[in-house]
Order: sequence, then C-alpha cells, then structure tokens
Amino acid sequence: MNISLKDKKALVGGSSGGIGKAIATQIAESGASVTLMARNEAKMKAVIADLPCSEGQKHQYLKVDFSDYSNYKTIITTYFKEHTVDILVNNTQGPTAGGALEKNVQDYQNAFDLLFKSVVFTTQLALKHMQNNKWGRIINVASISVKEPLNYLALSNSIRAAVVTWGKSLSIDVAKDGITVNSVLTGYFDTDRIAQLNAKKAEKLGISIDEVRGTMENNVPVKRIGLPEEYGFLVAFLASDRAAYINGTNIPIDGGLLKSL
Repeated sequence: MNISLKDKKALVGGSSGGIGKAIATQIAESGASVTLMARNEAKMKAVIADLPCSEGQKHQYLKVDFSDYSNYKTIITTYFKEHTVDILVNNTQGPTAGGALEKNVQDYQNAFDLLFKSVVFTTQLALKHMQNNKWGRIINVASISVKEPLNYLALSNSIRAAVVTWGKSLSIDVAKDGITVNSVLTGYFDTDRIAQLNAKKAEKLGISIDEVRGTMENNVPVKRIGLPEEYGFLVAFLASDRAAYINGTNIPIDGGLLKSL
C-alpha cells in the first residue's frame, strides 16, 4: 500500500529508539516532516541523520523528559507556540515494573503524570491547529495489558487503561473536525523495553531469559514477537487518509499480528 503523508508534520514521542523510532522512520518514509521527542539527544541526532528527506521534509528533535511533568509542560508549551502538527503520536517510556503490592500511592501519581497528564496536555495543545485545519491524527501507543492485565505491570495496566478510555471519549468529540483518535494496544515487540522486562521476570521466576522469551513467543499466534518496523507500518496507515473511518478504535496488536479492528 502506497501511503503518502507529504506536507504533513508529525510529533512522535519516545522516538530515539524502539517502537517510537520505527514509527518516526515510517512516517518520514511516507513523506512527513517529523519532530522527535525523547531524553537522549545523541540518539535523536543519529535518528535524524537517517530519516529520509526525499519529499523535502525538515526533521528536528525536542529534548524532553516525560517523567518530569512540570519541566515537560514548559518545554512542550513553548514548542507549540512556534509549531503546529498534523499527526501526534503519544508515546512515552514505561513506568517501573512491579506488582500492585509493591507500589504505593506516589508511584501511581508518578505514573499518572508520565502516562496520562503528558498525553492529555500535549493533545490539547495540538488540537487547535487540527480543528482549524479540519484534519488531524492522534495515535496513542498503549499496551495489550489494558485488555489482559499483567500482574508485574500494575502501574502500566492502570494508567494506560485511563489513556485508552480518554482517547475513546475524545474521538467522539473531534470526529466532526476530521480528526481521528486511536489507541494501539501493543503486544510483544523486539525492543529494549521487552528485554528489560524479560530480565526482571526471569529473575523473579528463577528461570533463564531465554525461557521467558520462548514462552512469550509460544503465546503469540505467529510464534514470534513483532518487529518495530511492523508497528511503524500500522501507525503510518492510521495517520493516512485511508484510515479516515477508523476512529475511536482500540486496536490490539500482538507480535506483529493485527487481530481485530
């Protein structure tokens, strides 16, 4: 499928590596100008150097720390005073792993700031231009644990569920303005985050990391975990005009297998 995002401007969170980088790369491949957001400036510079510019795109980056909400709010407000975006990909680093009995109220507050408040605030800033332009795409990178909670990810389970239901609510309000809002419920993809979680799980269970990964792969219908670029293809589609009628949908995607719409 030939997807064109020529002349569109995209802001992609968590895009110095992993799924975020794959999304930024595919959106740029489709012709959009991309602004990266992440903590690691050196990594973002390296990503920028590799992004295609064949359609005259101008790529840039914004150094932010999503875990410092107060500072993030200042930086992103300044950004939107000078820029507009047509495509917003809400993606941050995940909160710390751990079960419900291991976390206290402050842990949940920190996760709320990281995963929810940053997403809602950024979206509100982006919406004005989208509404004026009668076109926009908001894509939330969420987790399959919203549907099937993983007991070692209590913070992520709880707060990402709030993001997904908020996104569904927002989609109804802005559909008339030509804006779609969708959440992708991410399954198992071959990223550094998965490697870290597997290591923690292996330690907790007293088994090898290879055993954890093998069990994970066996639980995926295609018997493998997904590649980040496959995720990028999906988001590029959701950002396109071809996805105009896919709105307010929570899309479960597990290991590269799109199970339902």
